Amino acid sequence: MKKILVITVIVNSILSNGQLLPSYGGERAGQSAFTFLKNDLNVRSAGMAGASVALPGDPYSAAQNPAGLASLNYSSFSMSHLQLGGGIKQLGFFAVIPNEKKVSSWGIVINRIQSPSYSERTEFRPEGTGYKLYSSQTSAGLAYSKQLTEQFQLGVTLKSIGESYTTGSQSGSYSSISAAADVGFLYTTDINNLRFAVLLRNFGTSSSLKGTYQAVSFNRTNIQGLESNTLPTEFSMGLSLIPWERENKSLRISTQLVHPNDNAENYRIGAEFFASKDFAIRMGYRINELGQSWPVGGLGWEIKLGGYAMHFDFAVQRTDRMGWRNTIGLAFIPKRKKS
Repeated sequence: MKKILVITVIVNSILSNGQLLPSYGGERAGQSAFTFLKNDLNVRSAGMAGASVALPGDPYSAAQNPAGLASLNYSSFSMSHLQLGGGIKQLGFFAVIPNEKKVSSWGIVINRIQSPSYSERTEFRPEGTGYKLYSSQTSAGLAYSKQLTEQFQLGVTLKSIGESYTTGSQSGSYSSISAAADVGFLYTTDINNLRFAVLLRNFGTSSSLKGTYQAVSFNRTNIQGLESNTLPTEFSMGLSLIPWERENKSLRISTQLVHPNDNAENYRIGAEFFASKDFAIRMGYRINELGQSWPVGGLGWEIKLGGYAMHFDFAVQRTDRMGWRNTIGLAFIPKRKKS
């Protein structure tokens, strides 16, 4: 009888769009600046619903947990592209340079989001003033990761973040600049490639726009100061393991808890199945995240060209209100060494 009662409560909660998990912190949504830093430019991670903090290192690791870079014994150059709504595009560039003598790696991370131009309008010129408005946000960082013991890896990324809102007349603009750091560690065990990870992302100073430009001076007061906003800091914990493996086929399961400072906690689970050594199928799901009620998926494959290799990755995500989000990535490995 108790089992029937529990099942009934769960079914009714789902059918009524009830929430079994608490959403403490949801009232803080929209209070942070530079929210583009939360978008996932790691294509492998995007195909696994972002459950990537405990994944082993790959060419995109600097976009998530920099600790994973220390396990890479090859250089790589990669790019990713995220298509958002309204013609907004986000690009990522990543470079990894290993230092085998010190069992460490350096990384370069560039993240940029750009909006298309749109007309400047005022109450006196609702059809447009003839000028165009532009907005962009950019983050550039340097990552360093070191393997301290056979199981323990530590990584840090220091980055500068800036944004700019300008007019086509170049007569005024608003801009801001800030700094942040990502700090993470990764611990690997001997049991089914079980890995634990902890990550603190986007920890840094608050940001405030600076500028005084006004398209119309009539009935306006001088701008005294603009509001200061925090960065979208996230604290994450996760684990991953390989419960099944046969020859060149394997299945990896990854889970992650994310605690953001500007929203409710959310939980992520992802799976990566290698059908062969060079082809992977990915799926994932986010729990307790508003607007993300659909599962996500992705593909990844590697093409070898002599001693070189090319990685192609693709991820697709269906959102409740913002349509489809597609992420494409390309990684080039100049000369991959045998592990």
